[in-house]
Amino acid sequence: MKVTKYILALISLVLLLSVVSFAQQEEEMTEEEWQAEMTRLQENKTSLLNEIDALKTDIDNLNSQKSGIQDYDECIDELYAIVGATSQDVDNFRNAVNELDGKIRRKEGPKKDRQADLDALKMNKISALPEFFDKVHVQMQKALDAWVEKPAVISYKVVRGDHLWGIAKKKEHYGNGFAWPIIYKANRDQIKDPDLIYPDQVFKIPPLTEEERAKYEKIRKNYKPAPVQ
Repeated sequence: MKVTKYILALISLVLLLSVVSFAQQEEEMTEEEWQAEMTRLQENKTSLLNEIDALKTDIDNLNSQKSGIQDYDECIDELYAIVGATSQDVDNFRNAVNELDGKIRRKEGPKKDRQADLDALKMNKISALPEFFDKVHVQMQKALDAWVEKPAVISYKVVRGDHLWGIAKKKEHYGNGFAWPIIYKANRDQIKDPDLIYPDQVFKIPPLTEEERAKYEKIRKNYKPAPVQ
């Protein structure tokens, strides 16, 4: 209705300005010229009125479309119903996603437990909702895949016949006897002489860094035993 009033006011203003213009030119215009001008203005008026009718029709159509649009809350409820969830279920799931996302970002291990938590979220149908799908199935999994978890320190109990070389050479440890100094350094509180270790001692077997692994692997490959006499 505001648009209609605006256009009517515009028409009135145009006509008023035209009348003023006519009044100023009245003495100069002939009757035929005056009649032609009035005809032109009348045609303009008719054209503007037709535009008003068209605008009214457009407004009616828009109002009709608006009345047919479903309420946002109703749409959300229907969406939740598709995955068999209530608003409370979605709220709880959202909280669980945010909590797990924080743990992954902070690298609160063990990593395998966080993967299990994420797998559980993926199995929930709520994860298929647009709000969660990309975050749960893509972003959080990428963050987990990029999480490099440091190997845990292994404990080893010495048995009769053990020596540091043999302990380091075990496959479950380093698979390389030349890496025995790592075990020695990590257990200096128990080992006074690397050639003397005793049964029932419990040693820490720390993981090798990539640099250490490369170093001792190079030593192993370059080692040439002394010829037998």
